[in-house]
Amino acid sequence: MKKFDENYILLEEMFDDGYFPDFLVEKIKKLIESVIAVLENGETNIDIIQNELDKITLAINDLQEEFEENDSEIETVARDSIAVTIQYILQWFNVDIDIETAVRERDW
Repeated sequence: MKKFDENYILLEEMFDDGYFPDFLVEKIKKLIESVIAVLENGETNIDIIQNELDKITLAINDLQEEFEENDSEIETVARDSIAVTIQYILQWFNVDIDIETAVRERDW
């Protein structure tokens, strides 16, 4: 089973930008790591992978209020950072899911 690229920094742009509270970026990172774990365990079924992506996207949606409570929001930089990270993961594991489909449940 293939392991994820240990040199890739998940959500690097969000961590580098002081506008986003690190503890909230960590919550998103943990969600994304759950998808990586599924892929590292060898999952190749597109429907199962998409279901995992839908779950984490809905969970990220649920964090929006917490971002607002901390004078932040899931805006352009965050959207791009999340999308770039997920796209990199999908490419790393050769998963043929378009990024727009991967985050289709987003409302950010």
